Amino acid sequence: MAVDYADLAKTIAALTEGETDEVALMATLACEIHHSDARFDWTGFYRVTTPRVLKIGPYQGGHGCLVIPFGKGVCGTAAETGEVQIVEDVEAFPGHIACAASTRSEIVLPVQGASGQVIGVLDIDSNQPAAFTAADGEALGAILRDVFGQGGHRR
Repeated sequence: MAVDYADLAKTIAALTEGETDEVALMATLACEIHHSDARFDWTGFYRVTTPRVLKIGPYQGGHGCLVIPFGKGVCGTAAETGEVQIVEDVEAFPGHIACAASTRSEIVLPVQGASGQVIGVLDIDSNQPAAFTAADGEALGAILRDVFGQGGHRR
């Protein structure tokens, strides 16, 4: 069953209302997003911890990579460019970092904090090929902007 993004956004808004701690917000989103759709095999955040370095943050699923430099792999590319990355076949993505052998497709969205700076990325992997569309990117991006961004109701 596909995720109902409107319902998911309402649930996340209710659960995160008034919370400002970014790690707590990431943990809540990782859990809620992961369990919202059977396509989502691994769901989590990589946080910017030092300049141009992402480290694993709250996630749901098997083990992930611990450190990803900006510009490397799908997550590093999203952080570097500030653009959503939708990969239908991870084997065809130049420089893909294989954190899990089961991953067939992936969507990664940059996460901007209240300052407008990239504070991390949301990475969702699927064990199905071509599991993600631009509509997923738009809906997930809206949730991220509401929770973390300048237009969010928390800051």
